Amino acid sequence: MVNENSPVIETHRLILRKFTPEDVNDFFEIMSDKEVNVFLPWFPLSTTEEALTFLTDRFLTYDSKSSAYRYAICLKEDNKPIGYVCLSESESHDFGYGLKKEFWHRGIVTEAAKAVMKKIIDAGYPYITATHDVNNPRSGEVMKKLGMVYKYSYVEQWQPKNIPVTFRMYQLNFDGKDERTYIEYWDKYTDHFVEQKL
Repeated sequence: MVNENSPVIETHRLILRKFTPEDVNDFFEIMSDKEVNVFLPWFPLSTTEEALTFLTDRFLTYDSKSSAYRYAICLKEDNKPIGYVCLSESESHDFGYGLKKEFWHRGIVTEAAKAVMKKIIDAGYPYITATHDVNNPRSGEVMKKLGMVYKYSYVEQWQPKNIPVTFRMYQLNFDGKDERTYIEYWDKYTDHFVEQKL
């Protein structure tokens, strides 16, 4: 698969670029907010030192794999991170995103995700998946706007918060194999089912 080393992407309102260590204070604002992180697996960060470690471990390593698709979401007027879009390196090709709450409900994540998704398609990925907590349906609405299709739901004891969470798994196939379903979560978690009214 082609790796373009996370080139800068510009959209109508946004600059999507690599994170840098200098972004730590903006990153801390995103990752320390309780509302932003309530549906994410980790606890809100408490210090900028924690933020730098988290940023370094999860967003500053770029190689020939899907880690190339880790983008800071920035507004054009100041190029400061207000969120992120990323693709996991696992077989699931899990597509994730987060955004500071003062920018919610403006279509920013959808705009950013569509732009990054074009790069993922061009790189030759056959599909992406994404999951959301059933208590966070707005995230599912973003997945639908991206063209993703609901496949199934499952219950996972989420770590490190150690709480049971019901997830909905969405998928988008890029190679014409529309019937393909990434089945790992279904096989891994015994409490799984298909919701009929989505």
